[in-house]
Amino acid sequence: MTPSTLWPAIRRQTQHALACGALRPIATIGKTIEDAGVPFLVRQVSSVGRKDEAKKARDAAPSNPFLPCDRNLVVADIGERHILLLNKFNVIDHHLLIVTREFEPQQALLDASDFDALFACLAQIDGLGFYNSGPEAGASQPHKHLQIVPLPLGQPGPALPIEPLLAAARFGTVPGLPFAHEFARLNSTPENALEQYHTLLRPFQPMPYNLLCTRDWMLLVPRSVSHVEDIAVNALGFAGSIFVRDEAQMRNVERLGPMNVLRRAGLAPSP
Repeated sequence: MTPSTLWPAIRRQTQHALACGALRPIATIGKTIEDAGVPFLVRQVSSVGRKDEAKKARDAAPSNPFLPCDRNLVVADIGERHILLLNKFNVIDHHLLIVTREFEPQQALLDASDFDALFACLAQIDGLGFYNSGPEAGASQPHKHLQIVPLPLGQPGPALPIEPLLAAARFGTVPGLPFAHEFARLNSTPENALEQYHTLLRPFQPMPYNLLCTRDWMLLVPRSVSHVEDIAVNALGFAGSIFVRDEAQMRNVERLGPMNVLRRAGLAPSP
């Protein structure tokens, strides 16, 4: 991969993967729910049958779909240790996975090569990178992988629903977030991101966590549970984007409030 070539490669591979059936997008209906100053984007599957189909396909797939990976989903090599894949069952267009070539556990700490790969992609994609560190943090696969979704996540509104709360934050905690977390500004280099990652993670080790990262900032959230009632929460939830299966789950999000869902999925903040 060379500069300015990633987006054309993503578009070409997306067209190919759709044509051959390797890419299986899940159609959703979006709804904005305002809560605590955040315009949460809640996506509901428009066809439960399609979601069931995706689950059955995942259940029938090899125990590790990344070894070997489906070559129809491969976008590019990212350095010596990673490959970039299209997310087979994507809810968001151009949802990408940064996967280690050899097996590493999803609970493993991120290292310099992981951040090199992430920032090689973020240099060409204005996006959100994220990491779900194990099942309790929303990971569905045990093979180490980071993820990227392009911004904005939805229209209209901010590029990320959570960004209005981040505007005044510099380092430490973000006013208005009712769960334990650590936040830092970045200088757009992988070296700085790795350093900040270790700093933010230190108070919470060895707990499961979600990491969210753009070119400009990093947010780390320790987790207590993977689901709140029947609502699954992964890193995208802490960006302000929640995915629900059906109308009943949508009603639960409305009843509980999206920010309260996140609060219950995380830990109580330090006094």
